[in-house]
Amino acid sequence: MAHISPSLRRAIGTAKRNRFVHGGERTDLGAIWRGIGWPARTVLGAGAVAIAFAVFAPAHALSNDDGATPENAAAMTSPAATASSDAAPPAAPVQAALAESPRPAARPTQLAAVQPAAPVAEVARGPVTRLPLPRFVSLKGDEGNARRGPSLSHRIDWVFRHAGMPLRVVGEFGHWRRVEDRDGAGGWVHYRLLSGVRTAIVQADMVELRARPDLNAGVIAMAEGGAIVRLGECEPDWCRISGGGAKGWVPKSAIWGVDAAEVRD
Repeated sequence: MAHISPSLRRAIGTAKRNRFVHGGERTDLGAIWRGIGWPARTVLGAGAVAIAFAVFAPAHALSNDDGATPENAAAMTSPAATASSDAAPPAAPVQAALAESPRPAARPTQLAAVQPAAPVAEVARGPVTRLPLPRFVSLKGDEGNARRGPSLSHRIDWVFRHAGMPLRVVGEFGHWRRVEDRDGAGGWVHYRLLSGVRTAIVQADMVELRARPDLNAGVIAMAEGGAIVRLGECEPDWCRISGGGAKGWVPKSAIWGVDAAEVRD
């Protein structure tokens, strides 16, 4: 042996001194074994066991690769690994249940709150005055010529002869306004012949003027058909008119000179 422990060296030295080994001749082995101390015996015994294990141990005990054989795989599996492999499969049903669960439907009230507001219709305006078109005006004088075009060189197609007659402006060009009456007749009239005072024509005969905008209100006066009256405040369905010293409310559908959706204070 290349390396001898100090205890073994001391044992051999003691044997030589006691003449167990003399003159290079071997003496009785039992006497030598008894002559050495117990530390040396322990070292020799351990070395012998190690040598025997290295020589006689089976080849598969020296290899780490044999533990992976199919026969030994089940025996080498640790309980922790088995428990881990057994606990893995339930994850799939949980994920499937989450995938199949329906999403909650949105509340209709919340959807309605997010809906954009309907765009407001743009009001058409005249290119000259920038006032709404169409709009109502009245005839300022007792007579007004309606021409075919916006100039004095155009022929006269119509003549309005009632002062305060309500007219509807449908076009503008320079100092001229294209107007029409309740029958659709008209033409181009110079703007100086028109007034912003609002009037109306009674459509039906003997229209009742009431004290309030209510069919159950008391009747104040009666208006003849074709009468030109002064237009006052208007609600969605009623307007207040005055003429001949009387003033009262009439249904909006009974007069011409105001839009159906127009409201006046």
